[in-house]
Amino acid sequence: MKTTIIGAGAMGGALAEGLLLSGAVAASDLTIADPMEAALQRFEGSGASVTTDNAAAASGADTLFIVVKPWLVKQVIEDLLPTISGKRLTIVVIAAGVPSADICEWLHTESNSQFTLFLAIPNTAIAVMQSMTFLVPAVATATDTEAMKALFDEVGQCIVTEERLLASGTTLASCGIAYAMRYIRAATEGGVEIGFKAHDAQQIVQQTVKGAVALLQATGHHPEEEIDKVTTPGGVTIKGLNAMEHAGFTSAVIRGLKAGMGQ
Repeated sequence: MKTTIIGAGAMGGALAEGLLLSGAVAASDLTIADPMEAALQRFEGSGASVTTDNAAAASGADTLFIVVKPWLVKQVIEDLLPTISGKRLTIVVIAAGVPSADICEWLHTESNSQFTLFLAIPNTAIAVMQSMTFLVPAVATATDTEAMKALFDEVGQCIVTEERLLASGTTLASCGIAYAMRYIRAATEGGVEIGFKAHDAQQIVQQTVKGAVALLQATGHHPEEEIDKVTTPGGVTIKGLNAMEHAGFTSAVIRGLKAGMGQ
């Protein structure tokens, strides 16, 4: 299956890297398009085709990923329409906040009924096959959805969800990457203050976070259940947790998530 990615920026480039790394799409079947040649340079020599011509990239595609800034989606679709109209094509739009109803209107799906359309929101960890991806089947059969979910599961984990929850998913998982990174940065800085070199502190924090996630995934436990195992009465862990809570740790996280939703 020929696959084209329109847009090789932070998200589109990460998607391309993940698909190539996982082997979910053969390099010879992948085309990456971006108007900026500099964005394409990292894929030269990967075996994938690269081009600055979106229409040429889309012309032979079976699956087309449109991964551009939200305000560019309409223009990109309108520019591609003469090339893709009348063809059987699976289209995946990765752009936060663009309603499927608008995309269907721009694609003229009433006359292009052979289009299959998904909305998707991965995060940048897709580059290392560790994305949390939200998938909305806007115009798709159950078989189509199963196949697309399987593709995204090759590069992380994928949840099929309703369109009304896509903004929440964006905040929790896509913005969540930044929130997790900020915790790692803060804990690293704390590690330096209590005596470790910066590089060692970061390594310690990264492995600790990785271990915490692995424990939860392996056991299926609620985080508090694992916390209870290491909070000895009167011990240092509970003192540290309580100090963080006094400073508003949980509240700050929740408020940050809600702020990302404009609430």
